[in-house]
Formats: sequence, C-alpha cells, structure tokens
Amino acid sequence: MQPFEGERIFALPPNQLWPKLRDAAFLAACVPDGTPHEGATRDRAVVTVHPGFSFMRGSLDVTIEVLGGEEPTTLSYTQKSKGIGSSSEVETALTLTPHEHGTKITWRSEVKNLGGLLKMAPNGLIRGAANRVIEDGWAGVAAKLA
Repeated sequence: MQPFEGERIFALPPNQLWPKLRDAAFLAACVPDGTPHEGATRDRAVVTVHPGFSFMRGSLDVTIEVLGGEEPTTLSYTQKSKGIGSSSEVETALTLTPHEHGTKITWRSEVKNLGGLLKMAPNGLIRGAANRVIEDGWAGVAAKLA
C-alpha cells in the first residue's frame, strides 16, 4: 500500500511543539472520541476508539509507541490497533522545521501490516478511511494545542 504523506503548520515553534508530540500520553488524549487508558507514559499510550466505518464496527484499542527522535527536528512512532477480527500496524515519521513563527511538520505514514477483516477490505476503502482518521487526528492535536 502506498504511504500517506502530508504537511501541517502549527503556531508553536519546534522547541515547544516537539515535546508535546514526543509524549504518547498527550497524543492519546488528542484522538477524537477516544478513551485513553490509565497508565499512559511519554513512550507508550493506549486509547480505545469506535471507528464507525461500514466495514468495521465495535471498538479498537490503539497503542501509540514513540520509537525515537531527535529534539526538536524528528520523531517516529508506531500505531498498532487491535479489535475483534482486525488488526493493523502503522509507522509514522515526522520532520519539524521552523516556519515563520511556528513549525511546519512534514509527515509520512506507512501501513506495515493489516490483519483479519482489514486484510480483505479493498485498498481504496482502507485509504479513504485512513485519510479521514489522519485528518481527524491532526485536528485533535491542533485543538489540544489551542
């Protein structure tokens, strides 16, 4: 599957934005309509979501793990989801660069594994759903930072 890529602009400078994005617990709290689990840390957090896609019902537990990064310029994560009859693993890399008075984030996400029902879903359906989740996720981050 083709990777997902894009750019986002935030008002905070990289040295203020990077620590927020480096915090898995913060990211879990940004997931729209998500329920973060107790015990989240800067390195790992779990959030339960209810996707509401026609091809996937019920709930998913999404584990966000920070893989690494170099302050204040790069970060990488893995997002693993598991639900009844489905699973996925996605790796995401961010590059933060100064932009006017804020930060430009260039991001790239790659689906590493799809399991269960997701493996059988058409690529176009997966891409459409993933694009919606990505946009909602960035909107959640922007809302928490506002």
